[in-house]
Amino acid sequence: MAKHRIYTTSFASVYPLYVAKAEKKGRTKAEVDQVITWLTGYGAKDLKTQLDKKTDFETFFAKAPELNPSRALIKGVVCGVRVEEIEEPTMREIRYLDKLIDELARGKAMDKILRQQ
Repeated sequence: MAKHRIYTTSFASVYPLYVAKAEKKGRTKAEVDQVITWLTGYGAKDLKTQLDKKTDFETFFAKAPELNPSRALIKGVVCGVRVEEIEEPTMREIRYLDKLIDELARGKAMDKILRQQ
């Protein structure tokens, strides 16, 4: 079976859409970066490097320094699919990020988005 095309899509091409979605709802680029950093373990400098290199989604998540163990607490529906039921690991990571950006844009508090007690 062929890979989904999102895997070969540049993360840098989608990143501005994440930022635009958040900013449209009164959130900031810094908050988008905070969500990405929490999920992947990339620092600000490393995130910028990945964006500059136009790394694809599959590589972006495969090379993530430290995927947050609390990401398993992310539940809900993205694009009509429950994220916790997605079996393919890379697609699940992509949908986790989509869900976090959705929560940010909906105005959810950052401590709730980042699954902090």
